[in-house]
Amino acid sequence: MRREPAAAFRLPDTRKKAVGREVACGVTTTPEDRAVAALRANHDTLAALVPTLSEEQLARPSGATEWTVAQVLSHLGSGAEIARTPIATAAGQQVEPEDNQSIWARWDASSPTEQAAGFVTHDAAYLDTVEALDPGQHDSLTIDLGFLPQPVPLVVALGMRLNEVANHAWDVRVAFDPSASVDADSAELLVELFRGPLAFLLGFSAHADQIERDVRLAIPGGSIEITDTVTVTGVSDAPTATFEGPTEAVVRLLSGRLSAEHAADVNVSGNVTLDQLRKVFPGY
Repeated sequence: MRREPAAAFRLPDTRKKAVGREVACGVTTTPEDRAVAALRANHDTLAALVPTLSEEQLARPSGATEWTVAQVLSHLGSGAEIARTPIATAAGQQVEPEDNQSIWARWDASSPTEQAAGFVTHDAAYLDTVEALDPGQHDSLTIDLGFLPQPVPLVVALGMRLNEVANHAWDVRVAFDPSASVDADSAELLVELFRGPLAFLLGFSAHADQIERDVRLAIPGGSIEITDTVTVTGVSDAPTATFEGPTEAVVRLLSGRLSAEHAADVNVSGNVTLDQLRKVFPGY
């Protein structure tokens, strides 16, 4: 399986300055809490689906270009295995390390059925680890992911995992349901995180040079600004274009998953077209 190459990241100040705490029923909910809950919801959806899939269904093309359903599940499962280790280590747990190449080789050598079952097992282990973290650890832990220039706050590690899981869960589900959408709570949180802790990801996934004019695209709850760079901001006072569609479609746009066959409920008007936006966000 192809692996996404590591990029040269420039990390911003990622403490929770751009993602506020929500209050529901008198209980404060942090971005970390919301990310863990969204990861659990995506896991539960896939864990219910996976045992029902036949070998033939696991071999179907997924929503991820060039990957079958089983390969997407293998990517998520190996990712869970890799992502769990630095978080468990930061939390003071004893973890036996294994290099990424060995992990990928082991998953790639597994059968489609083993890859699917392995996803459920290893993603559950990842969730057991992050769900066990207490509020103090949410605030204090920094995670050495190994491929970034410096350790990052927990919210970044969780947000990056959620970005992977929410989009790849869609890749699996859309293979069987063309009307599938990204989990709504995941989508809402991801758009917020792209305004702050995950903003740096757009530095390598988005291609501002594909559009020759400045664009301020109004989206649900904010704006996408395309100049020399691409940023997600709060609501713009003077948008040049409007994205009409659900928040989950914005997340699929940012990850290159808003193709014509999956954009029936989306309309873009103003000084940019949806086809032009697809070139800015080719996907991963």
